[in-house]
Amino acid sequence: MFVKDADNRYRVRKFITFLAYFAAFLYLTIIFSDRVQLGGIKGDVIDIGVLRTTVMELDQWVNGDLYNGRVVRIANSFVFKEPVFNYSADFPFLWDEIVLPVKYGSDYRLAREILERVASQTVGDYVPHAMSSWREMVEKYMIEDARIDPMVTMVANDNWMEFTLCYVVEFKQRRATKDKLITRILDELEKTNGRVAIASATVHLVETPVMDVRVTEKKGRR
Repeated sequence: MFVKDADNRYRVRKFITFLAYFAAFLYLTIIFSDRVQLGGIKGDVIDIGVLRTTVMELDQWVNGDLYNGRVVRIANSFVFKEPVFNYSADFPFLWDEIVLPVKYGSDYRLAREILERVASQTVGDYVPHAMSSWREMVEKYMIEDARIDPMVTMVANDNWMEFTLCYVVEFKQRRATKDKLITRILDELEKTNGRVAIASATVHLVETPVMDVRVTEKKGRR
């Protein structure tokens, strides 16, 4: 009877251990889906093992969310020690922005219209899909609603009018989409024949006036 009870306890412990490993593996599979950032390392997950997760690294000496060619193996225990940034699990989109300085005297209404039109034509296809994903986020988490369609805002400073185009883009297309947007914006600005001109920082060197300093010696009294 004692041997049978010991055998049952052993089997139960093994079964619980197996369930724990399975739950941990399932958790890692959910957390490590596609693109993540963990412990200062950002990349796309290419393999998930029992002890380590393999990532094709992004950025570092290469900018713009591009692969740098380095394969990194991360211990799965880091999940419980470091914050995990997931770019694709619930909301596979990112907010990005383009800042455009425009000279004073330019047609600021036309500048705004160009930015809104180019954004609508370039990233408009993302909006319905992003809105659908965001609605699921709002229902799932305690998060307030956010604007998904492109938005253009303007501020005025001492040097120029600064327009900011904020838009949502699929996380793997961020660099390519920004390139396309900037190219089209510049093309449209050229068509305005100077009505909208990009501002640039300039430094004015002012010549210091000549200072004539004369010292008058006073004679002392006798």
